[in-house]
Amino acid sequence: MTGYRQVLAVPGLASLLGVSMLARIAITADVMALTMYVVLGLDLSYTAAGGVVAALTVGVALGGPLLGGMIDRRGLRTVLLVTIGAQVVFWLSVPVLPYGLLLGAAFAAGLLMVPAQPVTRQAIAAMTTAGQRRAAFALESVQGELSYIVGPAIVILCAANLSPGVVAWGVGAAIVAGGAGIALLDPPLRAADEAGAGAAGRPPRREWLGAGMIAVLAMAFGTAMLLGGLDLAVVAALEEAGQVSWAAVVVTVLGVTSVIGGLVYGAQSRTLPTWLLLGLLGLLTVPAGFAPDWRWLCVAVVGAGFLTAPTLATLADAVSRLAPASVRGEATGLQSSALSAGFALGTPVAGIAIDASAPAGGFAAAGLAGLTAALTGFLLSRRPAARPRSPLGDPALAGAPVPEPHGAGARPEVSR
Repeated sequence: MTGYRQVLAVPGLASLLGVSMLARIAITADVMALTMYVVLGLDLSYTAAGGVVAALTVGVALGGPLLGGMIDRRGLRTVLLVTIGAQVVFWLSVPVLPYGLLLGAAFAAGLLMVPAQPVTRQAIAAMTTAGQRRAAFALESVQGELSYIVGPAIVILCAANLSPGVVAWGVGAAIVAGGAGIALLDPPLRAADEAGAGAAGRPPRREWLGAGMIAVLAMAFGTAMLLGGLDLAVVAALEEAGQVSWAAVVVTVLGVTSVIGGLVYGAQSRTLPTWLLLGLLGLLTVPAGFAPDWRWLCVAVVGAGFLTAPTLATLADAVSRLAPASVRGEATGLQSSALSAGFALGTPVAGIAIDASAPAGGFAAAGLAGLTAALTGFLLSRRPAARPRSPLGDPALAGAPVPEPHGAGARPEVSR
């Protein structure tokens, strides 16, 4: 636990994690809030609600790298002011918009979503040393898991006593408050020795978007596909068993074991390669489809849950090391887009597999998505490097211990 104490002692990092937690809880709750508004407030179908959620998700996926590039060029506060303003307008107007306008507004709101997660990851890379980064990214992944446990649950509880429009306003207010808090903190996004990185100009994408970065993005996409498919498969399996009311318990077990796995991972001095963590996650997902009831399913998902946060943490760490400081915002935005796209595709792919076979097919499809992405990452990371120090040899991809660099926040040079 010494590593965690050192990380939380970094000036400003604990405050940033706390404020971004508020924003991330609200952002994970926005899907549920919009779904309930469309179904209960507009009295439309779940298919119609899915259309609004899809519009929001597509906007988030497209907006990630765009906002990241704006942060690299214009600075954090400028982007936060723009996105906070967009969220104020959207969430205040949700209860008065007809369905057709709500679709377009949801896309715009996703495009200009407060970038709490990418900014937190950039700040961690800038504020910590190489020896602290594993524990810091583990805490960030744990934060994400807690957000997915808490956010939707709060919306569901509030919906029992408040109108859908009021719930939407509350979610919007929390997103705005979290974004404003990050703007007030204004965390550094480049380390002290990287302060002049922007002045040297942005390197062309072909110099940093190479095999190593593509491997990380492919694995991020596959991880999200797996997790999106896993959630749907859990619901389908329990519905077939007549135990769908226990789905929340199984999902909670997944979240809690992921938190535990993330904390254990962050305390280690060595870790497994990203592709191997993801491959194991995929392998452990497939057998969960054979669980006969909710009790056995709780047991069956423990292994997958335990590996979820560590896999996500290694992905974030890898992006921070492979991206030059002057384009780190765009790179973290690409990672967020890959995750959003993976979640969006994982659910329908698992649904097709379930409809074509059985709920076990959903677990198999989710696991196969993870295994395919892991194999892709492995093959790309084994491509011969053009120079002696290639990003493909980065410790974050290879799983080797990370040497402590000279100076706080420094990171090893990589060829591009």
